[in-house]
Amino acid sequence: MLPAGPGHAHRQRLPRTGAIDQVGVEARAAELAKRSIKQESKRVALELAIRCCDLTTLEGQDTPGKVAALCAKAMRPDPSDPSVPSVAAVCVYPTLVPAAVERLAGSSVRVASVATAFPSGQSPLPIRLAEVVEAVAMGADEVDMVIDRGAFLAGRYGRVFDDIVAVKEACAGAHLKVILEAGELGTYDNLRRASLLAIAAGADFIKTSTGKLPSAATLPVQLVMLEAVRDVYEESGRRVGVKAAGGIRASRNAIQYLVQVHETLGRDWLTPSLYRIGASSLLNDILMQLRKERTGVYQSHDYFGDD
Repeated sequence: MLPAGPGHAHRQRLPRTGAIDQVGVEARAAELAKRSIKQESKRVALELAIRCCDLTTLEGQDTPGKVAALCAKAMRPDPSDPSVPSVAAVCVYPTLVPAAVERLAGSSVRVASVATAFPSGQSPLPIRLAEVVEAVAMGADEVDMVIDRGAFLAGRYGRVFDDIVAVKEACAGAHLKVILEAGELGTYDNLRRASLLAIAAGADFIKTSTGKLPSAATLPVQLVMLEAVRDVYEESGRRVGVKAAGGIRASRNAIQYLVQVHETLGRDWLTPSLYRIGASSLLNDILMQLRKERTGVYQSHDYFGDD
């Protein structure tokens, strides 16, 4: 059972946790990965992937100058081609939110910030909440929080639920993405339970991973999360977004993720308001593919610069 609490109204109409057929999920994900799209649709898919990107830098060596360069790229991914769309958001550490806000002022690109003791989630709750409040006060439009996987794996679901509810309240008007860190949850059953728990607690998005572990986003992981979102929508009419993050580096992989979204949730989810891809090196590969679609010739990876 999912815990009662402030999100009780959502909880009442959520589907049962159930058990995941591992073989079935992996077979379905593999089948969808083989789906091809028409050549004339490829450019549309690549541009959609760009519009859904959260361009991300989460390194200890990040500086305001690095964030400024990232923001410039977010707004104009290909300076030589103004038809290439902007990305959805730039995601940075809380201390660099002001730098991103300054550079992105007047643009459509949103400012996202990781918070709640990213990537471990192991600080005391008051500290995690204070970090969220500060990030939002500095101008973050979106907050990417991590759940306490230790509490979840110990079966303390009520604590995880209450943490998410508290973070959602601290976000005020900012959108909340809840990072499940699928690679640490161990099973698809745990992943589905964590997905439903996060949705019940008020998540606007559920996100696969921090990108800080070798095991990051995979197609079967995303499929389990998409099916949880689909089941919630069918039960309650509530739409929740999904973000795939970590390990998606090639445009062909990004298209596979988009195809899976389309086949599981439909066209309505193919929008930055309901789907995101965490990107660092991915964007350059998409830009190279777009240039090839237009000219028939690949550009060097270096042509588009570093993220």
